[in-house]
Amino acid sequence: MAVNGNNKEAENEYGMLLYLQGRLPVPQVYAWEKENGTAYLLMEKCAGEMACSEKYMADPAGQCKLLAAGLKKMWNTDISDCTFDQSLSYKLSQAEYNVKNGLVDLDNVEPETFGENGFRDPYELLEWLCRNRPVEEPVLSHGDYCLPNIFGIGENVTGYIDLGRSGVGDKWCDIALCYRSLSHNYSGKYQKNNKNNFCSEYDEMLLFHELGIKPNWEKIRYYILLDELF
Repeated sequence: MAVNGNNKEAENEYGMLLYLQGRLPVPQVYAWEKENGTAYLLMEKCAGEMACSEKYMADPAGQCKLLAAGLKKMWNTDISDCTFDQSLSYKLSQAEYNVKNGLVDLDNVEPETFGENGFRDPYELLEWLCRNRPVEEPVLSHGDYCLPNIFGIGENVTGYIDLGRSGVGDKWCDIALCYRSLSHNYSGKYQKNNKNNFCSEYDEMLLFHELGIKPNWEKIRYYILLDELF
């Protein structure tokens, strides 16, 4: 894998892969190198299938059991010696950098985020995020807990990838991005050619049922909006 531009996330992913060895099922690192602004990472292939595979998409209940198990494994990981910071203070500082340097991809945001019924621009969204910071519940956070980044066999997690935004952060960040990823996949946004082949019985409450918690819609909305600036 080669990563251009955001070497900070690339370095964080490399560090997290090393840190999580023996703690969580993450790929083994074979090689890491940086040259001329590009980071190169060679790692082993994860066993199992991505959580967005046709097998999992045809079984929403089993899929949510896998995703919930993956979240619980991370939340139950001891973070007392984890030096990787993904707190809101850190995330908002990164978001500010992205906004001020024109790095927000406005072609890849939710249609309602900006415009007539949304925020005027990324600057206004950033201001809102800074004014409305929620109380954090620190855990080991993946940071991009989306279906393609979680591998499994049945209900057992076999791999976590794309750990560039991982570290100690709010548990609701992962819940929010997982919820959004499920919604997008079942709406056909990422599976347009196969939309009619997937189970039509997807229930957005399945994930929360498996986690044993009630959805905090305010925090879910907050973290989805925050992710728009990355």
